[in-house]
Amino acid sequence: MYDVLVIGGAGVDSTVYVPELPLPYADTYAVPPVVDRIGNTGAGVALGCTALGLRTRFADLIGDDPQGRLIREHLAAKGVDFVWAPSAAGTRRSVLLVGPDGRRTSLFDPRGVPGEVLPRELYLRPARHVHVSITDFSRHVYADLPDDVPTSTDLHDWDGSSDYHKDFAYRSGLVFLSATALADPAATMRHILANGRAHTVVCTDGPRGCLVLTRDADVRAFPAAPLPGPVVDSNGAGDAFVSGFLYGLLRGEPVQECVRLGSIAGAHACVSEGTHENPITEPVLRARAASS
Repeated sequence: MYDVLVIGGAGVDSTVYVPELPLPYADTYAVPPVVDRIGNTGAGVALGCTALGLRTRFADLIGDDPQGRLIREHLAAKGVDFVWAPSAAGTRRSVLLVGPDGRRTSLFDPRGVPGEVLPRELYLRPARHVHVSITDFSRHVYADLPDDVPTSTDLHDWDGSSDYHKDFAYRSGLVFLSATALADPAATMRHILANGRAHTVVCTDGPRGCLVLTRDADVRAFPAAPLPGPVVDSNGAGDAFVSGFLYGLLRGEPVQECVRLGSIAGAHACVSEGTHENPITEPVLRARAASS
């Protein structure tokens, strides 16, 4: 029995540190060394959960290419139980432009293949919780999951209306999303609760903390956790938040404690370079939670 099964969402990030964002037009910029690292949301959640001591399985479609090899080697080195099938389009890629204040702009190449699906034998394994990334093929796994298995997803910067995200928004029991593209986050959260199976919706908003809506309480605001150092790179903070939240959830913690643990994990991600290079460990998370 796994604690967490993560479906979809591994890729390779090419991180470019730029002098400012948005980046004004120029023919050439001299930048620090461009680094290729593991990235994308599913990898972040899987690595974060593993670092927190949760038994984690990660299933995905990736390319049989150099980027796919980088992903496999990194996950193996970190102890993630990773299973995969080849995608005809190759491995997903992102170019991340990161400014001096740690903010980023992501140029995402999803490499999707219409009709491509994840083989059922890769994800039909007993798990206490299933986290479904918003890769297109992942939407098909919901039909195979038992009704009593808790599920979650992260809609990221959903605008509240795009049809692409609706399967994930309405078919998951726990829904994360970002306030980035929402004119009225609370209204979108209530819409998700009213139209789907969600019992909890969490809307993160960077340094402003997050909003939480449950079926037994209206929207509540929670502060962000203090940063343990100067901001270096905000990439991966949302995935770290999800990992910390799931850690609390699987320990039976109330939602407010899950939020606090998620916020501590997200803050930790902001003070190290790369998207998922240094996920917070269970001892560090527990120590910071005890001292805050």
